[in-house]
Amino acid sequence: MKITLSKLSTKDLATLTQRTINVSDSGTYAVITNHPLLAELKTKYTDYDAVYAKQIYSGKGDEVANADKERDLSFSNLKAFLNGYRKLASVANQQSAEDLYQIFKLFGLELYKMSYSSQTAQMKKLIEELEKPENAQKLKDLKVETAFNEMKDKQTAFETIFAEQAGANADLRNQKSASGIRKDLEKTLKSFFGLLTAMRDVTDWKLFYNDVNELVKAAKNSNLQPIVNKENNPQS
Repeated sequence: MKITLSKLSTKDLATLTQRTINVSDSGTYAVITNHPLLAELKTKYTDYDAVYAKQIYSGKGDEVANADKERDLSFSNLKAFLNGYRKLASVANQQSAEDLYQIFKLFGLELYKMSYSSQTAQMKKLIEELEKPENAQKLKDLKVETAFNEMKDKQTAFETIFAEQAGANADLRNQKSASGIRKDLEKTLKSFFGLLTAMRDVTDWKLFYNDVNELVKAAKNSNLQPIVNKENNPQS
């Protein structure tokens, strides 16, 4: 019963292990019932099955991107209003618009081009400055408090989902890697096959060995590459 488990695809390794467990649990072979190595194989397979098709990252990337777009839009809308209003010299509170626009300019008119973290830091500073009493009054005079509050809400929403993504990704990275779990499964499965090979000449183990050996042969065949016909490929 010879097979290089490391050469099997992720799916084929899972299939071989599952079939081996199914044969062992069929009730046909009393010699393996309640065997500690079978119990260990089941445990390793459960771990493997839970992670081998798992995404490396949390899957929250789209949510973060959408939240970022929404805060960018609210930022850009308020900035655009102030920029337009400050150019109208004849309107009331024109100087307030000019003053507030200069604050936007101070922290960056193109924050949306920054990384998530850099933009977040600048947005927090911008909001803190705009919340100062003298600037809050100017926002009120210009009747853009609602737009400012919306920008704050969008910023808070982004920070929340970004923190969730960071936490989820950290949790995933702290879990044992899929490659490590695969190696554990390969080691246990190899030991299991080794047990069957060592016992194959013992009466109660012969049929069990033969059945599992057929599974191993099938797994090896599934991993074979198609043979190229050299007559159709003269450059080989």
